Amino acid sequence: MPPKPTILAFDTSAAHCAAALLSNGKIVSRVEEMSRGQGERLMVLLEEVLAENGLTWTDLDALAVGVGPGNFTGIRISVSAARGLALGLGKPAIGVSMFQTTQHLANWAQTAVPAPKDQVYFFDPDKMTTPIQTTLNGEESTIALSSEFDAAAHVRAIAEIAAEQLARGGDIARPTPLYVRPADAAPPREKPPVILP
Repeated sequence: MPPKPTILAFDTSAAHCAAALLSNGKIVSRVEEMSRGQGERLMVLLEEVLAENGLTWTDLDALAVGVGPGNFTGIRISVSAARGLALGLGKPAIGVSMFQTTQHLANWAQTAVPAPKDQVYFFDPDKMTTPIQTTLNGEESTIALSSEFDAAAHVRAIAEIAAEQLARGGDIARPTPLYVRPADAAPPREKPPVILP
C-alpha cells in the first residue's frame, strides 16, 4: 500500500482565509474570518500551519485549492498562489470546486452554492453541464447547499478530494478559477490619459 499523501489545502473564495493539512491520514484545519486582506495573510497562514505540524514545503506531496464559485478576487488569490507554489516546489496543484466539496460533505449528487439576490448556482453532475443561476422556490428540496457546511469543513474536503484524485493517478490539470458569472467590475468613466509620442 502506498504511503498516505501529505496535502496542504487552502481557500479564499469567501470572507475567510482557510487552510487544511492532511498528513498521515489525519487532517487539521484553520480558518480566519476576514472580509479583506486574504492576499497578505494566506502565505503566512500556510507557513504557520506547516510549522505547527513540524513540516516544511518540501514535505508536501501536493497542494489543493478551492477554485470557487465565490468572490472573484478571493478565487484569484488562492488559485494564483497554488499555481506559483506548484511551479516553485515541483509538486502538483489540484483545484476543487465548492460544488465538489458540498457533494463530498453531503454525500448527495445535486449541489447548489448561494448567489446574490436570493439565488443559487445549481450544479447537477448527472447532466455534466456548466453551473446555472436559478432561484430557489422555497419548497422542500433535495439539493445540498454549500452554506450548510462551514469553511473548515469545506477546506478539509478540498484536501480529502485532492488526496483521492492523487491516488487515482493520471494527469492533473492546473487549477482554474470557476467563475459562474462575469466580475462586477465596471470600466472607468474618465477618459484615459493621452500618451505623448
